[in-house]
Amino acid sequence: MQVNDFINEVNKLGIDVTDEQLKMLYIYYEELVKYNSHTNITGITKKEDVYLKHFYDSLTLFKAINLNEINNMIDIGSGAGFPGVVIKIFFPNNDLTLLDSNGKKANFLKLIVDKLHLTNVKVVNDRAENYAKDNLNKFDLCISRAVAFIDIISSLSIPFIKKEGKVVLMKGDFTNEKSILEKHTSDLGIKKYEIINFKLPISDDERNLVIIEKSLETSQIPEYAKIVKRNKIWNSK
Repeated sequence: MQVNDFINEVNKLGIDVTDEQLKMLYIYYEELVKYNSHTNITGITKKEDVYLKHFYDSLTLFKAINLNEINNMIDIGSGAGFPGVVIKIFFPNNDLTLLDSNGKKANFLKLIVDKLHLTNVKVVNDRAENYAKDNLNKFDLCISRAVAFIDIISSLSIPFIKKEGKVVLMKGDFTNEKSILEKHTSDLGIKKYEIINFKLPISDDERNLVIIEKSLETSQIPEYAKIVKRNKIWNSK
């Protein structure tokens, strides 16, 4: 995806693109490639692919939720900052928490937040189940891109959001996971969910946005341990 293509496709999403945002994305791209040359944080480094599969793909979140109406959000497993950092560039009024358990990725997140002079951004190097203990029912929005199977990432995400908040999980091929979500809806504390299916421009890669609303406020994390206990993610004493 060339920069002009990026602008056109982002405009189709209903998002304006400014020269300042394009400048920030170019700095982001340069820093990503530089850091990735000595520390592997992404397998996608070709400029056209970064603009399509990282930058544009992150902004497709706008298909699922009006980001102008969000006050605070958390990006679980943010990795190299997708989608969280890209969303912050285009929607700077959101308070953002970037959460990743990998120290090298968390270090890159701190670097890029500093390089782009982003404000009201918190980088946390921790596991989601640990960080959730003191941050239950806190965020308007929890986002996560290509992290774990639907039952695991749902159970990790739902405790973070307010009762009226939402989780949006960004997935590729969702065929094998949809049945898992349907089977365990009540176990996960899901009130309702919606799936938006589409394809990326140019590559035609499949994408799915899974939008989840929770049924009740989370009182304690083990409520969501039932179906992921086998994965030894939750400490359900």
